[in-house]
Amino acid sequence: MKVPNADHALVDIRKLRDYCLDPAHRTGKHKARVFLAALGMTADDAEVLRNALLTAVREYEAESGLKDNYG
Repeated sequence: MKVPNADHALVDIRKLRDYCLDPAHRTGKHKARVFLAALGMTADDAEVLRNALLTAVREYEAESGLKDNYG
């Protein structure tokens, strides 16, 4: 199934650049290490990652996963 309202999806570039891709962030540094090792991505690639995420949510099928307190 497609993600409902995917054309309205937002990805905050700051969350990617200053958290997920920041090797100095207290809790995000572990994610940054994985992005670097697996994809060679750094904070300089935040816009590339943002575009890839938005493309994926709009163009590909989604599958239900496990539910937790966050959804």
